Amino acid sequence: MSRRKLGRKRKAPAVVGRAVPSAPSEVTKGHTARTPVPAPGALGRPRPISAPPAGSAARTALGIVQRLQGAGFAAFWVGGCVRDFLLGREPGDYDIVTSALPEQIERLFKRTIAVGRKFGVMVVVEGARQFQVATFRAEGDYQDGRHPERVAFGDAEADARRRDFTVNGLFYDPVRKELHDWVGGEADLRARIIRTIGSPSERFGEDHLRLLRAVRFAAQLDFSIEAGTFAALQAQAAKIKTISAERVREELVKLLYPPHAARGLDLLHESGLLAEVLPEIAAATTCEQSPDFHPEGTVFNHLRLMLQHLPPHPDPALPWAVLLHDVAKPVTASTDPETGSTHFYGHEKVGADMAAEILGRLRFPRKQIEEVVEAVRCHMQFKDTLQMRKSTLRRLLMRATFPLELELHRLDCVGSHERLDVYDFLVAQAKELANQPQIRPPLLTGNDLIALGLKPGPALGALLAEIREKQLQDELKSKAEARKWARGRIGKATGAGA
Repeated sequence: MSRRKLGRKRKAPAVVGRAVPSAPSEVTKGHTARTPVPAPGALGRPRPISAPPAGSAARTALGIVQRLQGAGFAAFWVGGCVRDFLLGREPGDYDIVTSALPEQIERLFKRTIAVGRKFGVMVVVEGARQFQVATFRAEGDYQDGRHPERVAFGDAEADARRRDFTVNGLFYDPVRKELHDWVGGEADLRARIIRTIGSPSERFGEDHLRLLRAVRFAAQLDFSIEAGTFAALQAQAAKIKTISAERVREELVKLLYPPHAARGLDLLHESGLLAEVLPEIAAATTCEQSPDFHPEGTVFNHLRLMLQHLPPHPDPALPWAVLLHDVAKPVTASTDPETGSTHFYGHEKVGADMAAEILGRLRFPRKQIEEVVEAVRCHMQFKDTLQMRKSTLRRLLMRATFPLELELHRLDCVGSHERLDVYDFLVAQAKELANQPQIRPPLLTGNDLIALGLKPGPALGALLAEIREKQLQDELKSKAEARKWARGRIGKATGAGA
């Protein structure tokens, strides 16, 4: 964080999830809302939907359903693709459910992959695309909080009722253009609510990953979470620890992504999940900062503001560099006894180690861990760039992680004092350096110095470093100048040795 003072102060943003108003619902405070569940008699009746998606993936998914129905099987699109097209979004993929058994699916389609035969889950390959095609099933006896011990093939309604949230339990027949809703999902879509199908405690108890999925869907869709669902989520938040690190990471990556990253962080905190999956970040909620440097208030508020301003489609490392750049502030905080100011000396170095541990714990790829750790370790250097020697500044600009670090610095400023003079300076310097490609490769190598008569050893490395420094200072601009200068230094050294 920059320690530069700013005279004005900015009111800290509220750290509560907002309610999403909707005509048929009675919205409670915060992030939850209560709506009447449609009467059972109103559910299950097919409703015409005349405008399904028309893209190439949708056409292929339609063809799969047509083939299944043509062979005498019931078949529907289901889940996220139905939810998304009803919301006016382009579905990312299409899942299909059917009364056909796995072996019958294999006979109908040329290319299939049995990804979960005992659960009735197959993949149908059409061209370059893969479509999950699953047999209607009911599930029970979840022993490990993730996988059912008992699976029974059944009908469409039973399949709908085993699913997690009402908005994901909608079935669509693209041939007849009919929507089937046995769980009240359409009403909750209109009310913009995430609600479990059936008992929230039972649904979360069956599959603990649903705890994170509820928060993720609410953030991604900009929905509220129904009050009973949220209460059960809070009560069972600690169970998320039973889920594998890889699955938790996958959900967090989707959750902490623009444009919904800040709300995702809010919901993680309010649900109690943040303290379970990222306790180091939960500590930021009560970590106050000196208002002279951070008018936004706590470290948590600072992170929220930065996440709010993430650019579209960022480097995958950026949200995590934002989240972790001040992770060590709570453990390095100290108070000046004379001024009362709060300091966080060395938080960037301690934070780099903490970031490596956290990302390793979540099983992030090694390259991404290295990038985030470097950005965390170096983020405090940016406040000094206006006073840096040219050579030092150019080394910073030429770091492989500089684009990531620069964007982190911009967000760091936007999330606190809002001054971008250093950022603008660095953008200009980077452009200038891009127009001087000759600066990037060193003028001379070790072989060049050996050819000039210098023997391998510490003196050779030291002379190379000195030549590179002069190059970056614009004191040596060509190989000829560098050789001439090096020859003189080698001659002096040889003469002195004689």
